[in-house]
Amino acid sequence: MNQIASPRTVHSTCWECSAYCGSILTVDDAGRVVKVAPNPASPVSRGAFCVKGIRALPEQTYQDSRLRHPLRRVGPRGSGQWEQVSWDSALDEMARRMAEVRGKYGPKSLVGAVSGAAFSRGPIMALLMRSLGSPNWMINQDLCGGCRGVSDKVTGLSIQGGEEVEAARCLLIVGRNPAMADPPQWIEVKKMQARGGKIIVIDPFRTQAAEIADLWLRPEPGTDGAIAMAMVRHLILNGLYARDFVARYTHGFEKLAERATRYTPEVAADITGCPAADIQRAAEMYADGPSCFVSGHGIDAASNGVQTFRAFHALVAISGNLDRPGGNRRAKRPAGFRTWMDLIHDSRFRLPEEVEKQTIGADKYPLWAGPLGWQTACHNSSVLDAMLTGEPYPVRALYASGVNITVMYPDTRRTLDALRSLDFFAVAAQTMTPTAAMADLVLPKTTGLEEEEVTLTAKGPCITYTAAVGAPQGEARCDLTIAAGLLDRMRALGAVEAELLPWKTPEAFNRFLIGDSNIDLDALKEKGFLEFPYRMGDFENQKFATPTGKIELWSTLLERFGLDPLPDYMPPLDRVVEKDPDFPLRLQTGIREKTYHHSRFREQAWARKVSPDPKVYVNPVTAAEYGLAEED
Repeated sequence: MNQIASPRTVHSTCWECSAYCGSILTVDDAGRVVKVAPNPASPVSRGAFCVKGIRALPEQTYQDSRLRHPLRRVGPRGSGQWEQVSWDSALDEMARRMAEVRGKYGPKSLVGAVSGAAFSRGPIMALLMRSLGSPNWMINQDLCGGCRGVSDKVTGLSIQGGEEVEAARCLLIVGRNPAMADPPQWIEVKKMQARGGKIIVIDPFRTQAAEIADLWLRPEPGTDGAIAMAMVRHLILNGLYARDFVARYTHGFEKLAERATRYTPEVAADITGCPAADIQRAAEMYADGPSCFVSGHGIDAASNGVQTFRAFHALVAISGNLDRPGGNRRAKRPAGFRTWMDLIHDSRFRLPEEVEKQTIGADKYPLWAGPLGWQTACHNSSVLDAMLTGEPYPVRALYASGVNITVMYPDTRRTLDALRSLDFFAVAAQTMTPTAAMADLVLPKTTGLEEEEVTLTAKGPCITYTAAVGAPQGEARCDLTIAAGLLDRMRALGAVEAELLPWKTPEAFNRFLIGDSNIDLDALKEKGFLEFPYRMGDFENQKFATPTGKIELWSTLLERFGLDPLPDYMPPLDRVVEKDPDFPLRLQTGIREKTYHHSRFREQAWARKVSPDPKVYVNPVTAAEYGLAEED
């Protein structure tokens, strides 16, 4: 009698976004995921999940439009004319053409593009390009977390987005909509309020968080830094700051206090359009902690994002809410464990400093690009300039993986012109995105159900595991396998500068990250996560990574480069440039919705049914002026 195999369950982690929700996958005997469910035991998500992980990820993996074989362009670039080729043929051509560009224009003419170091493809791309002698790789985080990252780097706080929400007495939510961006956090926000906690929201938009807030400040876009400075002033003026902590662990407090005197509630009200009384009330509510600062990309998306974040980070630092229950927890890790960001900055995997200083954009943006940069990545707009003009030097070949730059970078026409100008362009993708459609070679890339990942997740804090279940669809390969195959061929062509990507398999790569920590990889695979002990407030052991070894309210790094060393309100560009009468309206972009994540999943029929059209939200007064009605 034949026995029918029972489906097995696998504990995993969804990494379609930075929420890293714990999942339980049901896998049939053919290795196909037939169900995705939340893992209630996960200390990161605690049973929360969203439709992107449950519905979009399996469909992305198994849908008919999935790229399953390498493709070579046979018509004009962007014509949609392809032929299927073998992996050997694709990698041979990629290596040959990149080696030709490298030989003619030098290693720096090669550039990689990826989403950033929030996923393993980031360090893999960085180390691949460095192995070829190029310091140039592009990340999307100039629009997504970059301003927070740079501010965190120069202040030395080492905090992220609010891991202590549920334990807080007060939440300060700025430019973030957890209901759409982070379902686990949204559940915690509501639990915190249900037990009597208070919520302050600073956001021009009427978000779900604004709807339930105890106090909603609705500033003119890009002016929230003035509110932060006014709150700093209120805490200092009224002795509501943590005196002992400030004296022991901060640098430049007196200068910050002097700067903050400019920002009375009335001055901040004049800048932002928010009532002075509400600004003062926000400061009083926040001072009655423990209070947790929950930030979002609404700050990142403004031209003054770094200074705005610095103002709020200064508020966290002086208020006594750093690394305390209900405040803002510093990132913790097991001793001996390496993060992806550690790998990028590890001296063993770096190019010589004189080469890194030639990273495109490092001359103008030294804390973004080059050896002192947050992720050492390029300044994206300057890379497009180099493609089009050859300045500061030619960029002639690009390899992009898991990133859709034609629709993510501003000025789409300019981006397309830059891509058309390249001598060679290769893309690794799961579907034929607008970016892949412009390539010379398209390589089929694995999805989050086919990739093995080990991640430090600050929310737990814990180490999470993403399982690769079943064989990849068709001939899809992961980033590490693609990079290793390319390096093998370029090494044979004499085009490898240094051996900086030594791992051949994802497991070898992950074991390197685990290092000599006490994390058991087999136990991690079984459970999907492993928590580790941590202690808050251990400032003597977990040092501040700044030149002074303290939280730098006055940044010595910014001072070194002739930039304002203190936080301040900086007017957004639309307030300082002359307005064009042909364009009288202000556009805000980047509003989150649950169905999609950036440009992903828009090829899926169910998603288009739920959210078929791009939506524009218009102020009712403006709508009346233009004769617009709801659902137009």
